[in-house]
Amino acid sequence: MTSTSEPLSDSPQDPLPETGVLIGLDYGRKRIGVAVSTVEQNLALPLENWNLAGDEQADARHLQQLIEDQQAVGLIVGLPLHTDGTISQLSQEARQFGTWAGQATGLPVSYWDERYTTQQAEAVLLEVNMTRKKRKARRDMLAARIILQGYLDRLS
Repeated sequence: MTSTSEPLSDSPQDPLPETGVLIGLDYGRKRIGVAVSTVEQNLALPLENWNLAGDEQADARHLQQLIEDQQAVGLIVGLPLHTDGTISQLSQEARQFGTWAGQATGLPVSYWDERYTTQQAEAVLLEVNMTRKKRKARRDMLAARIILQGYLDRLS
């Protein structure tokens, strides 16, 4: 079973630099939540929701521009596992997306268990009494922040 306190991999990953901006990605079939870390890799902040164009070249350009704008050195992709830690269909898709993102950008990619991050994001947004429409607009990028912060906190 996979723990939420360790990076996930069934194959060797490229090591991520110990300093520099990391981008966290909460994979979805239509929309990707995006978060960004500080250069020191101690804090994650929500950045945007990226609506996939459905065109690999257009999506690659968007991701490359995002990386250039943030001067990112690595990517963390959330892996949506079943509650028992087993791989789901969406997990396989997220891995394929991570492989594509690494190839499209030339950056190292690591995966992080994202079980319950959407629910955590929703709970945070409910606490601030946000409307359903506003919650939906912010949920994915907040989930990406939770994923990335979990990765950053792994050594704490």
